[in-house]
Amino acid sequence: MVEAVSRTESLARAILAGDRAALARAITLAESRRADHREQARSLVQQLLPHTGGAIRVGITGVPGVGKSTTIDALGSHLTAKGHEVAVLAVDPSSTRTGGSILGDKTRMARLAVDPHAYIRPSPSSGTLGGVAAKTRETMLLCEAAGFDVILVETVGVGQSETAVADLTDFFLVLMLPNAGDELQGIKKGIIELADMIAVNKADGAGATAARAAAAQYKAALHILAPASPLWSTPVVTISGLTGEGLEALWSKIEAHRHRFEAKGLITQKRRRQDVKWMWVMVQDRLQARLRSDPELKARTPALEAAVAAGALAPTLAADEIARALGL
Repeated sequence: MVEAVSRTESLARAILAGDRAALARAITLAESRRADHREQARSLVQQLLPHTGGAIRVGITGVPGVGKSTTIDALGSHLTAKGHEVAVLAVDPSSTRTGGSILGDKTRMARLAVDPHAYIRPSPSSGTLGGVAAKTRETMLLCEAAGFDVILVETVGVGQSETAVADLTDFFLVLMLPNAGDELQGIKKGIIELADMIAVNKADGAGATAARAAAAQYKAALHILAPASPLWSTPVVTISGLTGEGLEALWSKIEAHRHRFEAKGLITQKRRRQDVKWMWVMVQDRLQARLRSDPELKARTPALEAAVAAGALAPTLAADEIARALGL
């Protein structure tokens, strides 16, 4: 036990000193499913908590093909050139065979991958809701403790991942494609309501005119929605992840949002609300883990599922039986 505490304290000191290898080991502990690793990770995060919270946390989403990785590579490189330390948490869908990341974000962020002021961590979603890694929040805190002042969280843009990433970050950026047209009709109202900014990507070359037209349509669509805060109306910008055009203006708006909300204490308030939400997410994870690991439940659950599927047992009664087995 004493040895474990000593290892955790040593790891914490190394992370605070900016040791990348130590940071990688800590994130691996946080992502591990082993009980002793999870316990060590919890202790580590608690020790480092006073050294977290200083970064600008930006969630970035968009449909596949919108150019998220290219844009993040360009934006991250722009920020490191301005003196920022940038961590990219790229949440991949998991391989159903190995549980590992399958998109390989480092290969799609060529400049940041070799930038000494950037750190990319592809993270498998491990089947969690919406493709968002269950441990992304802990990873974000570890990166902040290691000195990164900008955290970019990329989501695969599928299912409920947008909501989960919005609950992790201070600012939520939604990337859109040009040629909105019919696509505009299919945009989920929910994601527009979550967006702190919409950026129409691929506004370069022949696509520039289409991008401007799409931006105008998104601006018109936003007029029918009430702003989430009286302090901020969602801007729509055009950018090119390929050429870097528009990224300076995009980042200026993110900083303006930060200063405006921080001055009112709203960033801190938002993060505290997010902490409470994530507490309950972790409670639910523990219950799910108990369901998977309890021998009695594992033996009984298939029969209950079969009975419900056959119409022989009401779902409410089956749920009651499982809850009683959990002591609820």
